[in-house]
Amino acid sequence: MLPAGARLTRRDDFASTIRRGRRSGRSRLVVHLHVTGSDAPRAGFVVSKAVGNAVVRHRVARRLRHLVAPRLAELPPGSRLVVRALPPAADANSAELGSDLDAALRAALRRLDTAGSPR
Repeated sequence: MLPAGARLTRRDDFASTIRRGRRSGRSRLVVHLHVTGSDAPRAGFVVSKAVGNAVVRHRVARRLRHLVAPRLAELPPGSRLVVRALPPAADANSAELGSDLDAALRAALRRLDTAGSPR
């Protein structure tokens, strides 16, 4: 599970990450990655009603939290990550979500490098 200190909880953190971060999308999810400083990486999740009913949304969110937790250590210090689930995530298993997450994170990290952001 994702420890409380590694979670994005404030609306302003979500908004600034989405607005200023590098975006990379896949068929089941979109990631927004922004490096702000030197503190520990943190992550937040957006699973809207378009994904499904409450049971489906919570299942998707749990899977994403479980997948992101070990990947946080691989992100640069000060990273803020927002993972937004898309409607196809409702029918995806953990392996499919994991492969989409890995591909999206690789692309977002490449975009950070090409933009000259500190790593």
